[in-house]
Amino acid sequence: MTAVKNVLATRWGIIGVGLFIGIFAALLQKWGNPANMGICVACFDRDIAGALGLHRAAVVQYMRPEIIGFVLGSLVAAFLFKEFRPRAGSASFVRFILGVFAMIGALVFLGCPWRALLRLAGGDGNAIFGTAGLIFGIWAGTLFLKGGYNLGRSSTTYASAGLLMPLMMLGFLVLMLVFPQIPDKPQSGVLFYSVKGPGSMHAPLIVSLAVGLAIGFLAQRSRFCTMGAFRDLILFRQPHLFMGLLSLLVFAFVTNLILGQFHPGFAKQPVAHTMSVWNFGGMVLAGLAFALAGGCPGRQLFLAGEGDGDAAIFVLGMIVGAGIAHNFSLAGKADAVVDGVLTVGGINQFGMTAVILGLVVCVLIGLTMRKKIS
Repeated sequence: MTAVKNVLATRWGIIGVGLFIGIFAALLQKWGNPANMGICVACFDRDIAGALGLHRAAVVQYMRPEIIGFVLGSLVAAFLFKEFRPRAGSASFVRFILGVFAMIGALVFLGCPWRALLRLAGGDGNAIFGTAGLIFGIWAGTLFLKGGYNLGRSSTTYASAGLLMPLMMLGFLVLMLVFPQIPDKPQSGVLFYSVKGPGSMHAPLIVSLAVGLAIGFLAQRSRFCTMGAFRDLILFRQPHLFMGLLSLLVFAFVTNLILGQFHPGFAKQPVAHTMSVWNFGGMVLAGLAFALAGGCPGRQLFLAGEGDGDAAIFVLGMIVGAGIAHNFSLAGKADAVVDGVLTVGGINQFGMTAVILGLVVCVLIGLTMRKKIS
């Protein structure tokens, strides 16, 4: 066990984790997940929200096993290496709000940090603006960190409290098994299922779950985090985590080339829109919220798996944020080709207002939650 731990903590270890995620994200797309969306934490959390009926956008409703696997895989790793540390109490409601706005920003862009990289690896030029926005938002977050921003210390809590998020994910898996998808039916028992659109596209359950478990395990050991990669590079000139991101991008790109899934351009990209300003702006909001919360959405899931109740609150904020984004028409709409005619998507005035409001709220949080610097 020690050897595995040491290997994954090295530079080659983090590169190997990025390789695994990049290759299997592209393969999941081949096996049934949406194009350029082999893995997307924000999109998959949104689909889970839809499966639970928190929103009624019929094209994005599916209980994604990858998310379940991320948390449970991290839990297994944490127990094996004695790193399960139940803790909570660090500005929990603030983290919930950050999760809500992080999801709104991500859904304006139509993707999380991982999907931004996977869209680039698939040839989607619109992701250039999203990735730039993400980096800018994280950079803005580092300014608050330099100024003393801090959400306060978490406290050790009961083991049962640290197990609540993994148990919830296990419950989601049980619901999938008890109420499996019925072909061409939008509902099975208490769960909603998409019969068309991105929510209807998914790899086989066992495959998705297995990949999710493996990524959860590897990411918990390696501390893989997109936000952390850019934060460390900006603040400390430390490229360790960034090498994992670069590996993810390169190997996803190579795998897409081999599988014929690389289609360069801006127009007619899958589950994407061409409103560049708001692709940038949405991810500025998401990046800033991730920086203030201390981790990207994937990292928050992995932390929740090892008993971090504050990360679990952020995850719940993202799931609720997905419901808000779709119920209040804040999420971006993908460009679509119908009967040979291109219908341009993007966001409306409600989504634009939500991004601006989210930025204001995040800036206020960053300015007001600071330790005094002596």
